[in-house]
Amino acid sequence: MGAAMVRGLACAGAATGWAALILQLILTLAATRAQGDTAMGGLWRYLGYFTVLANLFAAVVLTGAAAGRVRARLEFMAAAAMILVGIVYSLLLRESWNPQGLQKLADIALHDVQPVLMTLFWLSRPHGRLGLRDVAASLLPPAAYCLYALARGAVEGWYPYPFLDVARIGVGAVARNCAGSARACLLLASLLLSLDRLLGRYRQV
Repeated sequence: MGAAMVRGLACAGAATGWAALILQLILTLAATRAQGDTAMGGLWRYLGYFTVLANLFAAVVLTGAAAGRVRARLEFMAAAAMILVGIVYSLLLRESWNPQGLQKLADIALHDVQPVLMTLFWLSRPHGRLGLRDVAASLLPPAAYCLYALARGAVEGWYPYPFLDVARIGVGAVARNCAGSARACLLLASLLLSLDRLLGRYRQV
């Protein structure tokens, strides 16, 4: 894929990502305002979701790529995080609610479109230079998020996802869910590393 097409893909991903994030922020602020909360409370709730944080990270990475900055490890981390968003949402969360209207649009953009665009962008980049340190780095965002979400829940009593809800399912179940998530993240990152090495060899032929 030519450099112009790769940059065009980065621009499209960045534009779609920022638009979806802004739309979701507007919708979250409106919903929390209707519940009597403040704008700061709505923003704090918005920043409680891994989907939002992963999409923010991906949008920043894609914006940098559109500007010509190459950050192979960050691109790998963003791709892994966004694939995780798509998989977890499709397997565990999609059937738990039924968004309508603009919320449906934001939902599709953040959970379906952006994971695909980020993955396509990562696949279009040069490959064969990643290693185990990059795999370890890709585990940091989900691990840090679990600690962040659990700390927030302990203080506020609010958990963004049912599988992290200590109050409802207990510490043991949450610990098992986190351990399972860690194994899934490691497997995903390892598969992406193998794909990176395969693509690197293929493109050198």
